[in-house]
Amino acid sequence: RVKDLDFENGYIVVVRGKGGKSRRTPLPHSMIDEFKAQIVKVKRVQEKDVKAGTAGVWMPDAMGIKEPNAAKSLAWMWLFPSDRLSQDPKLGVVRRHHMSENVVQKAVKKAVEQTGILKRISCHTLRHSFATHLLQRGQDIRTVQELLGHSDVSTTMIYTHVL
Repeated sequence: RVKDLDFENGYIVVVRGKGGKSRRTPLPHSMIDEFKAQIVKVKRVQEKDVKAGTAGVWMPDAMGIKEPNAAKSLAWMWLFPSDRLSQDPKLGVVRRHHMSENVVQKAVKKAVEQTGILKRISCHTLRHSFATHLLQRGQDIRTVQELLGHSDVSTTMIYTHVL
């Protein structure tokens, strides 16, 4: 969500990521302008949705009850929203969901094809590369464990086989 970017402190909050864990991960300085441009695009989508009278975005847990207007705020908008609105199956209201995993996977596949790389590369490959590069640069295993959201350091140790 837009609110999960912390430009001032240089991190992204990953909420309920792999394994259902939440964590902070570095916000690459080189990507700040791109993220800010994305927020401008998201703001236009959010304003259009509010004007159309949609219910806003899905809110976690009891947030929708505690702060009913938050679902229509820019802060709670998905950083990468779906192109289409959809009907909430439980409440029957029209909402905007986030971009689906399939859209991201297809974008990665297309980017890989455009580079001419013949290896099979996925979103998980990027995660694996992130961890490997951190370790190659001397980052300690516990920090990498925390960044990846692994409960057990032995899971993170898998990445050390390439060193």
